[in-house]
Parts: sequence; C-alpha cells; structure tokens
Amino acid sequence: MLIDSHCHLNDAEFLKDQNQVLNRAKEMEVDRVVCVGYDLASSLEAEALSQKYANVYAVIGVHPHDAKLVKEQTYAILKRTAQSPRVVAIGETGLDFFRNHSPHDLQEQSFRGHIRLAREVGLPIVVHDRDAHGEVVRILREEKAEEVGGVIHCFSGNWEMAQECMEMGFYISLAGPVTYSNAKRPQEIAGKVPLGRLLVETDAPYLTPEPLRGRRNEPGYVRYVAEKIAELRGITLDELARATTENVERIFRRMQNN
Repeated sequence: MLIDSHCHLNDAEFLKDQNQVLNRAKEMEVDRVVCVGYDLASSLEAEALSQKYANVYAVIGVHPHDAKLVKEQTYAILKRTAQSPRVVAIGETGLDFFRNHSPHDLQEQSFRGHIRLAREVGLPIVVHDRDAHGEVVRILREEKAEEVGGVIHCFSGNWEMAQECMEMGFYISLAGPVTYSNAKRPQEIAGKVPLGRLLVETDAPYLTPEPLRGRRNEPGYVRYVAEKIAELRGITLDELARATTENVERIFRRMQNN
C-alpha cells in the first residue's frame, strides 16, 4: 500500500467529493493521505479532516505565498493546533521566488519562524522550494533544521542540493512532474536518491501525473508517480511502496502511533 505524503484535500476543489476521493485512493492501493495546510484556515481544516477520517493526517503551516499575512498570533494558533496527535509536521513553509506573491524578506522571516516553531514542538518540517534552492539550504542550516529534519516536497533542485538536504536529515519527495517526458532533472533525482530517503506525493489537486494530465489531480494518482519511479530504478512497485511507506512513517513519527 502507498501513502500520498503531500496533498491538499482541504482545497476547495475537493469540497464536494472528499469521501469519493478517499475511496478511489483505496481502490488504487493508497491507504493513507497527508493533508497539508497552506494558510491558517486550510491548516485548521487539515487538522479537522484528520479527525474526521482515520486515514488522513495533517501538516499545518503557511505557504510562502502568504508569508505577508503571518503574525505572531499565527504561530500561537499553529503551536496550539500542533498538540493534536494527528498533526505530523509543520508546513508547508519555505521560499517561492518564482511567483513572488510575498516579498522575499517576509518569506524568509516566515520560513525561519516555522523552523523555530517545528523545533519548539518537536515536529519535522515540510519545505516548499521554488527557484530559491541556495537560499533554502542556507536557512535550513542557519536555523538548525537538522534537529527536526523533514521533507523537501516536490523536489526541483539538483543532485548536489539533494545531498545537502539529506545530510541534514531531510527526505526527498517527488510528484507528478517525474512522469513527464521532458522531466530530466526529477528523473535523474528519482534514480539517484537512496531508496531509504525517497517519498512520493501528488500535491493534489495540482501537478497531475501522466497519463492523466489535464484532469484534477487526487491522492490515488500517486500510484502513477510510484510506478514511474519504480520503472526508472528498475525495481517492483511493491518494493518502492514498501520503502516509501516506511520512510513516511519514519519522518512523520506520529503516524506510527495513530
């Protein structure tokens, strides 16, 4: 069985059919889902969904797009919500220098604040990185993120960055782009990352994998991501599923007890 280590079941795209989406995921042999917050409201919704569905777990935090909205009160609410045993990590946080929806200095301030919160509550962090590879690694090092570790979600960096992140205790997560025919870098990473440091995700409703591009993405489609990576590595889907499931449980420690 597979785990979708990063999706947004809390997105408005899923309001009308969450049950059916989770049922379809089980039919695709995806038995657990990690629902990730991207602002305060969606983080609280992720935690609520984790209470509603036995196979859903929550990650709470504010995406770099909304870094400009982060206040001290935001961290207080996140800290309180993190006490829920169904919350497995802090995020997604990080830097996005592609869209630039928030100023770079506020993104960096929010990123540092999330790492400090993660260290305070003893949870790993889920990192968003787009066009900010060097800055992300620098901040992770400066804020001692290795104390908690975490996941670089939808990894888009090079092999050198992957190695640096793994040295700090981070796992490398790959999503739908690894299935695209022109995705040379994600496919290279898929073949090089040690099996014990690899995760699979959908980032649903975004980044739908081949052969379903053009449709809304959903957690069950992580199977296509896993199949492609297994093919690239020359191993069976069962072997990949077993390893990535163990990896998710290792980094998101609370999943082992809930």
